[in-house]
Amino acid sequence: MKKLGLIAGNGRFPFLVLDAAHAQGFDVVVAAIKEETAPEIEARGAVAVHWLSLGELSRLIETFKAAGVTHAVMAGQVKHKQIFSAIRPDWRLAKLLLNLGTRNTDSLIGAVAKVLEDEGIHLENSTALLEPLLAKPGVLTKRAPSEQEKKNIVYGRSVARHLAQYDIGQTVVVAEGACVAVEAMEGTDAAIERAGQIMASLEGDASTLSRALTVVKIAKPNQDMRFDVPVIGVKTIETMGKAGATCLAVDAGRCLLLDGDATVRAAEEAGIAIVADSRQLT
Repeated sequence: MKKLGLIAGNGRFPFLVLDAAHAQGFDVVVAAIKEETAPEIEARGAVAVHWLSLGELSRLIETFKAAGVTHAVMAGQVKHKQIFSAIRPDWRLAKLLLNLGTRNTDSLIGAVAKVLEDEGIHLENSTALLEPLLAKPGVLTKRAPSEQEKKNIVYGRSVARHLAQYDIGQTVVVAEGACVAVEAMEGTDAAIERAGQIMASLEGDASTLSRALTVVKIAKPNQDMRFDVPVIGVKTIETMGKAGATCLAVDAGRCLLLDGDATVRAAEEAGIAIVADSRQLT
């Protein structure tokens, strides 16, 4: 039986990877992050579930080595701000953090990936087992973006590409050609919520800005598919609906629809258009 390590963060992503790995004949050893992973992972049929603190890099390596794991997948978000909160890094992680020039996502997780590789644990692409859930090119909902939404997407992609280039965030929220919010350490949902709050704070009829928000979520220019892959799901759509967003644009082939068709159905019910890949907007 093939063996696979799963470093599980929050959300549904690790559950989907675990189920897909089982379906493809893998025995899965889960390293669940205490600060992030849902406890339901215990009942998902893994060979073993080991609960580790976010700061226990040495223990992660020892756990996988003891289980004979040489290939692993990192799935599920680890909130960037968690790394700088109350965790206590072990000597290996402390040394890694000390040697980083910048502490953005790529630098942090990329350095962890290198340490794992040096220890004989190869990180696979996080989407390798979930290819069918990657966004297909084109308009995914029955409703296509309006002309104004298309303009918002073009502008939003331009802004987002610059942000992503510096690994600041992957999401931009736009209203009628104005950038309302950008994602940083707080995460996508919080950025969307903040955009909704900003729009709600504008002076009623005196505002010249449309309340309809467009959310643009992109992959980084040199996206490392082993980690931090853009994901959307039903929760994203629910957050958009509450914030007053009417359109979502993602990168085809580089964004996971965690809930598959349910995401599209939720968007259609909320009147939200979803489009993948800017080339479909010409």
